[in-house]
Amino acid sequence: MSENVLVQSLHLSELWLQLKLPQSPVQCGDFPHLLVYGPSGAGKKTRIMCLLRELYGAGVEKLRIEHQSITAPSKKKIEISTIASNYHLEVNPSTPFIKEFSMLLFSFSVVLLTEVDKLTKDAQHALRRTMEKYMATCRLILCCNSISKIIGPIQSRCLTVRVPAPSVEDICHVLSSVCKKEGLTLPQELAQRLAEKSGRNLRKALLMCESCRVQQYPFSADQDIPEMDWEIYLRETANAIVSQQTPQR
Repeated sequence: MSENVLVQSLHLSELWLQLKLPQSPVQCGDFPHLLVYGPSGAGKKTRIMCLLRELYGAGVEKLRIEHQSITAPSKKKIEISTIASNYHLEVNPSTPFIKEFSMLLFSFSVVLLTEVDKLTKDAQHALRRTMEKYMATCRLILCCNSISKIIGPIQSRCLTVRVPAPSVEDICHVLSSVCKKEGLTLPQELAQRLAEKSGRNLRKALLMCESCRVQQYPFSADQDIPEMDWEIYLRETANAIVSQQTPQR
């Protein structure tokens, strides 16, 4: 299932209300630095892409993968992979990347940094200084699971947006909407079971729905829902440990 289908299923005209902006970004043509946080699979990046699409149009979905080789002042070469459109740059930052390559980042109007809660404190302070320096020309959208590890100076410079885990009803609605756009008929009972088994993780629910489609179609309300490979592996490993507690095991 294409991510574009999921993006289009959201009401883009109402997105700015979810982001708590006083005015639609399309109307004002600008927005502050954003710090979007919430549990995995809650829809953080999807909402961010909706915001960018509302601002810049469908061009933000025409992505390209770029590989950069940059020499740091220490003469060490670092390979960097980024995802970019003509309007924004997406990167999973590392400590040397933030410290040494801010000029590369801020040649774009919008920079999306994911997993910023994994940055060291030093890297976050370097990011704070970069945010101040390029405030006039660039907007940052920071994305993470929790803000507990984000330093206060960064939080104070951003509009903080919490994206809660979707309810079971929300996941059922999205599954039905996506399947409809894909030309599939999803029984409500199966959608309910998928939503409950996903643990309110929308990404996981969509993946399980895809697995059900590969396993059997047309869908049936009582069909088996395949487990994720990593879940099966962990359960088998745990059972093996419990069944025989020996050094060999």
